[in-house]
Amino acid sequence: PAVSFAVRRLNAKAGVMITASHNPPEYNGIKFWGSDGIAYTPEQEGAIERIYFDKRMKPAAWDRIGKVGAVDILPSYIDELVGVVKLKRGYKVVVDCGNGAGSLVTPYLLRKLGCEVVTLNSQLDGFFPGRGLEPSPENLGELCNVVKSLGADIGLAHDGDADRIAAVDEKGRVAEPDKLLALISAHQVRKKGDIVVTTVDASGTVDECVGVKKGKVIRTKVGDVSVAAEIRKRGAIFGGEPCGAWIFPEVHLVPDGPLAATKILELLDLTGRRLFELLDELPEHQTVRKKIACPNEKKAATMKKFKERLRREFKGISDVLTIDGIRFSFRDGSWALVRPSGTEPYIRVTAGGEREKSVEKVAGQATRILKSLV
Repeated sequence: PAVSFAVRRLNAKAGVMITASHNPPEYNGIKFWGSDGIAYTPEQEGAIERIYFDKRMKPAAWDRIGKVGAVDILPSYIDELVGVVKLKRGYKVVVDCGNGAGSLVTPYLLRKLGCEVVTLNSQLDGFFPGRGLEPSPENLGELCNVVKSLGADIGLAHDGDADRIAAVDEKGRVAEPDKLLALISAHQVRKKGDIVVTTVDASGTVDECVGVKKGKVIRTKVGDVSVAAEIRKRGAIFGGEPCGAWIFPEVHLVPDGPLAATKILELLDLTGRRLFELLDELPEHQTVRKKIACPNEKKAATMKKFKERLRREFKGISDVLTIDGIRFSFRDGSWALVRPSGTEPYIRVTAGGEREKSVEKVAGQATRILKSLV
């Protein structure tokens, strides 16, 4: 998110970042931003890839090459975020930055907001020795233990490039991603008709919580670029994914983990409640997420075969959406989404509903079918 901020602050023509985000250390990728600070679309990225692989790069003349220098944008970025929220009290916060980019921002940002900050894995290290990069429950055991043992108000965690957020409540429990998204979505709704954008893999908890505030939920493809585009198109007040990539358009149209951290604290501050109390009041929707190894070159054929077998294998389907992958719903309100990962050699399965048994059954059945097709 700091690169997006820098592009706009410096009036740059574009931004480039080397990142693997939440992927394992052996991964590397290049991410581009336009002059408006918004990440390139898949179509724009594809155009650059074709130029590269077709070897159509044009070398610049020696006297046309620009200057290379360093600019420390982080103090300005932190000051910008400090001005977004005002906290009435200081919170005791344990921050786990996963040895990633957030180490340079979030602890300092929260201290400037008056919080007492304890850090975990907050020294930059490209080998990421502290934990797995994705801020998922299996990687946040240490954070849970420290929050509980220190009696902290909350624990907050990022992925490698700090565009994602995860939270741990006072009881040392990792907040369910869909519930946390639902809480912050409802918090952002200020008036009737306000629009929240989320993705096809988010559970119905978001719809229920936003509906109570008389807001409206729009779903789009998985990925922050799709969410950002829909926010701009609809004039939405917030957009977010269950993975913890949240966009607050009053600041900028990119997912921003440090900003999301301040918004969670703002929610606690304005309600005067503790995180576990807010989470425990939400309706229960069971969500199961699985992934099946699938080489990138086999993804399209596997998805095509799965779609052909869909109605033969699953009974009681009431609706099928193909906005992004295949999302199919059942008459009992449960649903499943099967879609190829855009960053890893996997096909992902997400299933949700009110009854754990039916959700597990659908997820398991979809997983078995996919394994037989790969």
